[in-house]
Order: sequence, then C-alpha cells, then structure tokens
Amino acid sequence: MLEAFFWGAVGASALLAGAVIAYVTTTSERVIAIIMALGGGLLIGSVAFELIDDALDHSDVATVGAFTLLGAGAFTLGDWWLDRRGAGDRKDSEGAQAEGSPLAIVFGSVLDGVPESFVLGLTVLQGQVSVALLAGVLLSNLPEGLSSSAGLRRAGWPVRRVTAMWLTVIAVSAVSATLGYALLDPASGRTGAVAQGFAAGALLAMVADTMLPEAYEVEGVATGGLVAIGFSVSIMLSAL
Repeated sequence: MLEAFFWGAVGASALLAGAVIAYVTTTSERVIAIIMALGGGLLIGSVAFELIDDALDHSDVATVGAFTLLGAGAFTLGDWWLDRRGAGDRKDSEGAQAEGSPLAIVFGSVLDGVPESFVLGLTVLQGQVSVALLAGVLLSNLPEGLSSSAGLRRAGWPVRRVTAMWLTVIAVSAVSATLGYALLDPASGRTGAVAQGFAAGALLAMVADTMLPEAYEVEGVATGGLVAIGFSVSIMLSAL
C-alpha cells in the first residue's frame, strides 16, 4: 500500500515540476500541446490494456460498459460543476484564471488527477507499477503544471501559493493511488471489475475534456497523429 502511495505521488509530482519550469523559464504552447497529445494517447492505451481488458476477464461486457459510462458521467458532472464556479480556465497559459475562483481551480486540478492516480494503485496491486500508465500520467501532468502555472503567474499568483496548490494535489493523488490499491483488486471478481470500469470511464472523460481540446487548439489536425503515437508507445510499453 505504501508503494501505491509513493507512485501516486511520483505521478503527480510532474505538476510541481511543470510549475517550477513555468516560473523559471518560458515554454512554447506548441511544446505543451505536443506533450499533452502524446500523454493522452498513452492514457487511452492504459485504459484499454490495464483496465477494460482485465475487467472483462472478471465480468460481462454489459456491466463493464455500464460502469464505464457511469465513471465518465461522474467526471463530466464534476468538471461541469467546477467550470461554472470558475475552474474552466484552470489550464489556460495566458492568465484567464484571474477571473476564476482559486478554490475551484484547486478542486479542478484535484478532479483531473484522481482517476489516473486511482488506476496507478491498481497496477501496483498487480505486481508492479505500469510503465505505460506512469509515462502517460507524467506526460499529462507535466503540461498541465506548465500551462496552468504559466497562466497563474500571469494572473498574479505568487510562486508560494502555486506550490502549495500543487502539493495539495500531489497529496490527494497519493491517497487516490492508495485507494485504488485497496479497491480495484481484480481478485474481488465483479466488484473489482465494476471499480475498474468506473475508473476507466472517468479517465477517458478526463483525457477528452481536459487534454485533447487543449492540444488541438494549438496543434490542429496533427493532434490525431500525436495521440496515435502515444497509443502505439503504450502498446509497446505494456509488452515489457
């Protein structure tokens, strides 16, 4: 369980690394978009190979599909609610966060990080952390930390405040990974499969709602190819 906590913190630490880079130097939006698209492809691959495939070994297609939809719906509702309270521009690199609620921005970042950390805990339970999933988490969190922190810097947030925000998200992500370790046990049969399906849906919704639109806004039609590259890399890493 401690190992799951550790890897959850490691995956989320890329957020803080991105914040440091944002406050020390300037990173082009194109680099951020490329990393985000590649990370999205890696996470989609992890959903397919680490979650859905295993869940179908322990439950029927209808059950897994239903709870995948429930997970996606839960994330979408949470994201919608936070957007209405000022977290909609939490990843904007131009400082649009200035008009949003600081607390909503924190909760939005937590919401983004929970599904992926939850699933990291499952992979630890299965013997060792998934290299493909960990790479996807790092590649999703680094540009989020970069883009969000660059915008928060332009919005006038001091580095101490941004650091405290990301440390909070890291702590929640570590706890989420621990919960994933405790709740996503495939050996628990249908219960484990239900939890896996729910987590898969939430993770897919997170990628579609918060990563791919940001990448497409900068990279345009090249985004699809980058996502496919990330997915292909996920296949290769899953074979290790």
